[in-house]
Amino acid sequence: MVGALGRLRFPVAQSRGRRYPEPPHPYRNEFQRDRDRLVHARAFRRLENKTQVFTPGLSDHFRNRLTHTIEVTQIARTVAAVLGLDEDLTEALALGHDIGHPPFAHAGEAELDRLMRRFGARFDHNLHALRIVENFELRYARFPGLNLTFEVREGIIKHSRELPPGEEGALEEYLPGLRPPLEAQLIDLAD
Repeated sequence: MVGALGRLRFPVAQSRGRRYPEPPHPYRNEFQRDRDRLVHARAFRRLENKTQVFTPGLSDHFRNRLTHTIEVTQIARTVAAVLGLDEDLTEALALGHDIGHPPFAHAGEAELDRLMRRFGARFDHNLHALRIVENFELRYARFPGLNLTFEVREGIIKHSRELPPGEEGALEEYLPGLRPPLEAQLIDLAD
């Protein structure tokens, strides 16, 4: 079983690259750079303050999005290693999989979606995560966002569902209707 899917792993050398080209790093591959950019992102750090599960009166143990994300990352990376998938891509995807969640977990997302529908829009945490990494994180003077690789951006919006054709005109580059690499699909299972 070890390495059973290795022939299907996504090779970092075949990455579609970054929106804004950058020179290669001397000792980190592109997916390792993405992982590090996500770990240092403000949106990632804010996950600590977003409660995921809290049962008042039943327990004083609560879950936040950061602890959940760290656990998903560890599970996903271990499974990727066993299956022979790209561990660095898997780790980057797992670290970014929940950064678009608003406060109050899925109830917060449902309420934002309800409010936005009054204006003909919608709220989806995966699409919001893409906006965060492409626009809202301002760490570099030369470009907006984190300038993550195409594969990590695609995996962030498609790890838990397929992107229906025509869902978002601006998302056409993410190949609507096609599944992302196995590494992104693994995140859905680890989650």
